[in-house]
Amino acid sequence: MILDGKIVSEKVLTVVKDKVNKMSKKPHLVVILVGDDPASHIYVKNKRIAAEKVGIKSTIIEFPNTIQEQELLNKIKELNANPDVTGILVQMPLPEHIDKNNIINTISPKKDVDGFTPENVGKLTIGMEPYYYPATPQGILMLLDEYNIKLEGADVVVIGRSNIVGKPMCQMLLKRNATVTNCHSYTKDIDNKIKTADIVISAVGKKIVRCKMVKKNSVVVDVGIFKDNNGQLTGDVDFDYVVDSTSYISPVPGGVGPMTIASLMFNASKVY
Repeated sequence: MILDGKIVSEKVLTVVKDKVNKMSKKPHLVVILVGDDPASHIYVKNKRIAAEKVGIKSTIIEFPNTIQEQELLNKIKELNANPDVTGILVQMPLPEHIDKNNIINTISPKKDVDGFTPENVGKLTIGMEPYYYPATPQGILMLLDEYNIKLEGADVVVIGRSNIVGKPMCQMLLKRNATVTNCHSYTKDIDNKIKTADIVISAVGKKIVRCKMVKKNSVVVDVGIFKDNNGQLTGDVDFDYVVDSTSYISPVPGGVGPMTIASLMFNASKVY
């Protein structure tokens, strides 16, 4: 069965829209975009469209690649102090001369809708409730919950250890009482670890889950998205070869991508 992110994301956005419609003061999300990376512009456009759809005010602030780090930090501090702004998001990647950690660390945790600041990450890690959960892992859990996939006691393999998906995904699964194995480029015998998993979540950006690597009736969530040699969008999972072994599987595109946007709007609708 397909984990349909398009359908589930529409349900989440409807809930967010109903919530926002009841607010006397609408949330205001500010997205900072640096440079002319085509993918970043597409991502930001999709976020703006989703915000408009649910009634969240959105502002996009664009800077050239040549902007200096201090100027960007000053803008974030200005937005932190602006009571009209309820959410701040800095689109990654940033130019090499800008330290992304300095940028993230400057965002107020109460306006950090990406959930990337040390305070939000730290709270998640020690089991406290962060102001915001990272959008992609949160979207994945929303997707699994919609299909009533049990996490408590499940053996879950998370492939990838990025700060955006892999690491927070592991923490959020642990919070749901799953047994988690985190695999990465140094993991030995990764094939056998995947074969034992009830749920596989892959987020590495390359074809890694192939043929009959998964356990019969397992659940597979493909977070990766990139273009193959023919220019077609694909993911980490060799879908056609893996699908018959699964009980549920997410497609690329149309799986985790829409859920990430919906999850971000869910976060942006929170006003602290």
